[in-house]
Amino acid sequence: MDWLSIAGAVFLTWLVLVFFFTPGINYHLAKRTSVHADDFLYTLQSTCQAALHHGNRVTVFTNGPEFYPAMLDAIRSATRSVIMECYIFQPGVIADQFIDALAERSKLGVNVTIVVDWIGSFSLWGRPLRRLRKAKCRVKAYQSLEWHRLSRLNNRTHRELVVIDGRIAFVGGAGIADWWAVESRHRGKPWRDTMARVEGPVVAALQGVAAENWLECCGEILTGSEYFPNLEPVGDTTAFVIKSSPSDRATASRVAFQLLMEGADHHVRIHTPYFLPDRALRKALVGVARRGVAVSVIVPGRITDQRWVRLASRRMWGELLRAGVRIHEYGPAMTHAKILIADELWSVLGTTNIDNRSFEHNDEINLAMRDPAVAARLLQDYERDLSESEEVTLEHWQRRPLWEKVVGPFVWILERQQ
Repeated sequence: MDWLSIAGAVFLTWLVLVFFFTPGINYHLAKRTSVHADDFLYTLQSTCQAALHHGNRVTVFTNGPEFYPAMLDAIRSATRSVIMECYIFQPGVIADQFIDALAERSKLGVNVTIVVDWIGSFSLWGRPLRRLRKAKCRVKAYQSLEWHRLSRLNNRTHRELVVIDGRIAFVGGAGIADWWAVESRHRGKPWRDTMARVEGPVVAALQGVAAENWLECCGEILTGSEYFPNLEPVGDTTAFVIKSSPSDRATASRVAFQLLMEGADHHVRIHTPYFLPDRALRKALVGVARRGVAVSVIVPGRITDQRWVRLASRRMWGELLRAGVRIHEYGPAMTHAKILIADELWSVLGTTNIDNRSFEHNDEINLAMRDPAVAARLLQDYERDLSESEEVTLEHWQRRPLWEKVVGPFVWILERQQ
């Protein structure tokens, strides 16, 4: 074997080790702080580098037939501006309704600006895009395929956010597509998801996030009262925005999730479509459960849009189940909701999945809320979802098919690199 072959083998070995086996950050708390403690609020906002806003009003909408009409009504009421940031904006019945509403507002002089992910909304680039631009809506693609962006092609905006007149915002897990509202042969029943309508001072922070990627796409800094009006308190919810992106190596959402999970004294409830916690987060969940906290997780069952993710997820449930974490597979449809509830006091709703892609590669947005009323509203949905889910016991998990046991570890390695 000549030196060139040896060098090539060494390089290939190094590449495999770096790509597949680079250890992640071992996140852990220097000291546990209860979510009920006075200093937890300030610890959370400081570590997430987010401003705290009091006096907000949050209205929770469950599933497309509820949240799409509410979003469309708000857009149709816009008088000055609409700004959207979407990972998914797919042509169809729902997209047509949004395009009609946005175009109508734009023709009446409302400033309509839209950022869509180039990959997640690839199908938009055709007739739907022409309709929007013909109506003078300004549309930009995030991280499109250009030579100077190739190194960041894996960085996607996964945010789903709409802000109207700088006063009303909608944030949650759903994009603009028929999947959430129309039954189809390909995708089955409409997906389960949650969106929130937000009013009050925290809307300025949500608007700032939307304006951030518009700036990155075209260099324009959005200014003025049409985007950033003075916002007075309108409710009782204390909230702040958790935004994260690959430029933040230790992502704010990752840190916030661990603080809330480990800070819970009684209950941790998680609802996520893609449950691939890293080793540190699994260790944290095991510790929380062994401390006597009731930990439950809802994930998709057999109806899922990512079968390989489900296989990779199920591969590591053993240690969680042995510690007392209860895992439930949702049955009626694909579930896409991303919700965390801690002690019926704190709740987080947004776009972050519990996986490496959300924590390391995507631009994400979440709304963290300290309000028992909001937590109670989300808990109503959670309890109903539990009643429509099948619990996976340790015995059940141990009896999973042999092929799944064999394939699971390999899928886990691949999914971790996404």
